[in-house]
Amino acid sequence: MDKIIESIGSFFGGSDQIPWCDRDVIAGCEREVADASNGDSEERKSESIMRLSWALVHSRQPEDVQRGIAMLETSLGNNTSPLHQREKLYLLAVGYYRSSDYSKCRMLLDQCLEIAPDWRQALSLKKTVEDRIAKDGIIGIGITTAAVGLIAGGLAAAFARRG
Repeated sequence: MDKIIESIGSFFGGSDQIPWCDRDVIAGCEREVADASNGDSEERKSESIMRLSWALVHSRQPEDVQRGIAMLETSLGNNTSPLHQREKLYLLAVGYYRSSDYSKCRMLLDQCLEIAPDWRQALSLKKTVEDRIAKDGIIGIGITTAAVGLIAGGLAAAFARRG
């Protein structure tokens, strides 16, 4: 019985393997970006911004995630290196996953996998996203079925009273 309850809980709760980031780490990254802006090389600034973007999209705070998405979208065209492009696309996908925009997340993961087809992180997140989309579809079907059942039951009761 416990296993059934646990599996139902994990179905509705959903557990992904994406790490979370707390406010202290974000604050440290923000300080690092500010420090790097004071005369450091462009490469160091870029690395600091990437770390901050990583921290933001892994935050539990929706406003942090949105800020990380905005930073990544702004910087997406700035680098021609496929490795940096792949990293930014993946972090954007994480941000959209955290924002529950699963179709945009899946599209970005497909772009990542065009650059690096065997990248385990992207493959793992893509499976998580597809599982989540399927789960949301099943839940939606269940809610719709229940609503239709309630309406049909109400109509049947109304007709029974008339007749």
